[in-house]
Amino acid sequence: MLDSRDTDEGAATRRRRECSWCGRRFTTYERVEGTMLAVRKKSGRTEPFEAGKLRAGVAIACEKRPVTAKQIDDLVLDTENHFRDQGVAQVSSQEIGHYVMAGLKRLDEVAYVRFASVYQEFDEVRSFVSTVESLSEPQRKDHRRRGGDDSSGNPPLPLD
Repeated sequence: MLDSRDTDEGAATRRRRECSWCGRRFTTYERVEGTMLAVRKKSGRTEPFEAGKLRAGVAIACEKRPVTAKQIDDLVLDTENHFRDQGVAQVSSQEIGHYVMAGLKRLDEVAYVRFASVYQEFDEVRSFVSTVESLSEPQRKDHRRRGGDDSSGNPPLPLD
């Protein structure tokens, strides 16, 4: 062995080696094999968690939005780590979807609504409107606390 070092924040070991027979050099990566995370679908079927599949869905929601590939990768990795760290062998697709939606809500509200429309299977405009309105609810509550119109007939007070 010529060289050995940790990569991926200690999640893997990179080893640079040389073949004793032909003299060619090559690199190997050693990773600790974690527990297999399974996803329980709405239909009841179970399948292995696939980060690539989740990444593709999130990337579609983020298309033409100011979200970088690194932010998408970080969200997918964070999601996978969150459920693996819980030590469960199986997680529902609904739990994964809710976790991803919370992350997208922080990254980009338009991507959040796009993802929600597919994940929650919106079939009417009211579902979109309700989701968009829910994004501004904290702002409305905050506005009321700062002296906004509280439906008492009083005009809102200036904020500054």
